[in-house]
Amino acid sequence: MLDRRLALQSIAFGLAGSLSATAFAQGPSGLLEPGPLPEKIFGAADAPVTVIEYASLTCHHCMNFHTRTWPDFKAKYVDTGKVRFIIREFPLDPLAMAGFMLARCAGEEKWYAVVDMFYKTQEGWAHSDKPLDGLTQAMRQAGMGKDGVEACLKREDLYQGIRQVSERGKGFGVDSTPTFFVNGEKHVGALTIEQFDAILAPLLAGR
Repeated sequence: MLDRRLALQSIAFGLAGSLSATAFAQGPSGLLEPGPLPEKIFGAADAPVTVIEYASLTCHHCMNFHTRTWPDFKAKYVDTGKVRFIIREFPLDPLAMAGFMLARCAGEEKWYAVVDMFYKTQEGWAHSDKPLDGLTQAMRQAGMGKDGVEACLKREDLYQGIRQVSERGKGFGVDSTPTFFVNGEKHVGALTIEQFDAILAPLLAGR
């Protein structure tokens, strides 16, 4: 159960990417347009395939994708210029919202490291009797103390920004995590590298 204090606090407090719509053969209108917060983008701007992931930090399937599939996917497709990968926040609960807020507050250079840390230590903080204390302890590794955590979680602008990213996702048909859009085509669940290989093969044929 979520710490009631965290739930109340999260509820109370409240490299944009320019992508051409022609890159998508299909998909929801407006999917490529960046939301109210800077997009978290990995890979070449001119990559022939764009993958968008909607994820939640407390989602076990998202954790599985990040720890088991993402390293191989990144090496095979992102680092080679074949795929541009965008991660968007879709918090399923107040604890995931708090985690995403803290990652944003850590700054551009530390955002990925914080998200990576939260996924890799998810079992420890997400299922703690006092999850807010768990998040605070984890953020010490990123150089953010208790005062910084409390100040971050009071940022109404950041809370509303992440909420709007999530609401836009719902408008594109996202209702669970992880959800991926591969050149506009929706795929749900923690896809394996083999499943991605099958999806991407026809899109990358001859490249």
